[in-house]
Amino acid sequence: MSNLLGATEIRELAAKLDLKPTKKLGQNFVVDANTCRKIVKLADVTSADIALEIGPGLGSLTLALLEVSKSVIAIEIDQRLAQQLPITVATRGIESSKLTVLTQDAMQVSKLDQAPDVLVANLPYNVSVPVLLNLLELFPSIKRGVVMVQSEVAERLVAKADSKQYGSPTVKGNWWADLTWAGNVGRSVFWPVPNVDSALVRFDRHAPIGSEAERLKTFKVIDHAFAKRRKMMRSALSELFGGSALAQAALIKAGIDPTIRGEALTVEQFGQIAQQLS
Repeated sequence: MSNLLGATEIRELAAKLDLKPTKKLGQNFVVDANTCRKIVKLADVTSADIALEIGPGLGSLTLALLEVSKSVIAIEIDQRLAQQLPITVATRGIESSKLTVLTQDAMQVSKLDQAPDVLVANLPYNVSVPVLLNLLELFPSIKRGVVMVQSEVAERLVAKADSKQYGSPTVKGNWWADLTWAGNVGRSVFWPVPNVDSALVRFDRHAPIGSEAERLKTFKVIDHAFAKRRKMMRSALSELFGGSALAQAALIKAGIDPTIRGEALTVEQFGQIAQQLS
């Protein structure tokens, strides 16, 4: 017998909690056990791993993680869901010490009592990119992970330079990690069924491109470059460098063509430009 939740159990749990999934919190619950196991497998979760899960909801993915990981830290903003999760886990005969539930907004979490190794999450559509970047920045112990996001967001995260989808989320993500497409997710695995397609993105951490001070400068350059997406870099960065002539000189010094656009540059090249900021 599967220890995971199916569509019927998910609906029964929601009814018991008088829970009407809200769009505001991006609540679309996974009702397919195979999808949950597939996500955990794609993240290479092992019995040595402490897994971090954002927005566990009714616990479909949490149970799949608990099957294989050493332990799970689940961060849930909805108090009813946070209180129910340990009960659901206990009814499945799983040791309660394996699960830690924090009733918090994932965007506000800045420290954890344990250092997670892997991130596995079905991220709410409206905050998926900031949450992911925040976690990569704050928790260097997270070495890899798989996140489920809206397909459009997934395309942006894994985009390569010089493509239409490539933008600030991609470049910033690349500061810490390699991001790759890990598969599509059908709408039917969710309840309620969303009106958008979803996809899985895998990330593998590498050494950061530079120091924290260099990162802050580089991200400033990235923000300016993509705020005026269609502009050449000398013009997009003119405000940052105090005029387009100064921006042009800085770009040339960094070995970057001043007439290039931001979407053609890699994170390393943005780092080279940032080195010219005093």
